[in-house]
Amino acid sequence: MKKLPMWLQMVISMALAVIVGLIFVAANIDEGNWLYSFFAFISNVFIRLINMLVVPLVVTSLIVGVAGLKDPLKLGSIGWKTIVYFISTTFCAALIGLILVNIFHPGNGFTIPSDIKAPDSNKLTSLSDTFLNMIPTNPIQALTQTSILQIIFFSIFIGIAMVFLGEKAKPAYNFFEACFEIMMKITAWIMALAPYGVFALIVKTIADNGTTVFAPLAKYMFVILLGLFLHLCIVYFSLIKTLGKMNPITFMRGVFPAWLIAFSTASSNATLPVSLRSVENNLGVSNRVSSFVLPLGATVNMDGTALYEGVAALFIAQAYGIHLSIGAQIIILLTASLAAIGAAGIPGAGLITMVLVLNAVNLPVEGIGLILAVDRLLDMFRTSINVLGDCTGSVVVARREGEIEEGTEQIA
Repeated sequence: MKKLPMWLQMVISMALAVIVGLIFVAANIDEGNWLYSFFAFISNVFIRLINMLVVPLVVTSLIVGVAGLKDPLKLGSIGWKTIVYFISTTFCAALIGLILVNIFHPGNGFTIPSDIKAPDSNKLTSLSDTFLNMIPTNPIQALTQTSILQIIFFSIFIGIAMVFLGEKAKPAYNFFEACFEIMMKITAWIMALAPYGVFALIVKTIADNGTTVFAPLAKYMFVILLGLFLHLCIVYFSLIKTLGKMNPITFMRGVFPAWLIAFSTASSNATLPVSLRSVENNLGVSNRVSSFVLPLGATVNMDGTALYEGVAALFIAQAYGIHLSIGAQIIILLTASLAAIGAAGIPGAGLITMVLVLNAVNLPVEGIGLILAVDRLLDMFRTSINVLGDCTGSVVVARREGEIEEGTEQIA
């Protein structure tokens, strides 16, 4: 395996995992079996190793990335381009989802189960509170509690201060740069274990969900998967070709490791170390751009989640026989976009923010129970699109800023 390229190792691991997972389902191997417990243990170890890197990598990469810009005008240029990109692509994703769900009507004829449970709505915060909570009252506490938005906010401020201090902050910059290089070295070690971690994760996922549970929701799943595919091809590939000046095939080949980790972990945050490594080493994006765009994108750029929440809201309305006007669907479009921005980059976060979308148009919150059975599988797909969106943004912003190494494949 070591002689094969990493992407091929991962493909082989993924294919074998599907076969083994189906064998688990056929043999009824579940949580009570020692073999299942072994794969669960391996997958948990792999996820913990990746999560171990998130906070120190976010802090060091953001500080080094922002401080490395040196010119305050450059910092502002990258910042506004990144924000415009995030908002625009998130809105496009939600719009694609609503168009498809109105074409296919996946909720028509659905039989609603009797014992529906919804997520705890007390876990939700208002939009204003979400922005207020970005500002840490105690940065140390934010680090220990892994409050990613607060960590990003504080790290960016440190980097900005170092930009304005110039040479006076040079010792601090050298320290954080050394820490960043250490974290990237640890990332390389952990990524050598990726084929085995991916294998265990996918086997466990298939063993948990089986195959028969997806049949009643096949149309709903089809609409979401089609929407994610169209968003990738229409939005991301167009941006890669026109603004990023890069061949989409080159792009996908370069970010494949990040896509596969995102798919298997369903966590944008857990994929961040791999995303940074992929766009810098494989696509030539400078660390100054990637260390700003990717950590921010892992928290606020959730295109796949926005598309999913729009489709799910209309699916629930159709399942209950509730007709939504164009005005109500526009509210869903806007709310899904904003809710996706506030969703955490962890597995299942979209279910919590889904309550916000349903409440915006007075849809029954208990309808979330209709989609719980297939949410974990769809979470893997939408998270992989979230991560591809972050990587696309880093390429686009880097190309517009002239921050991609010469020799990276371009198109006319």
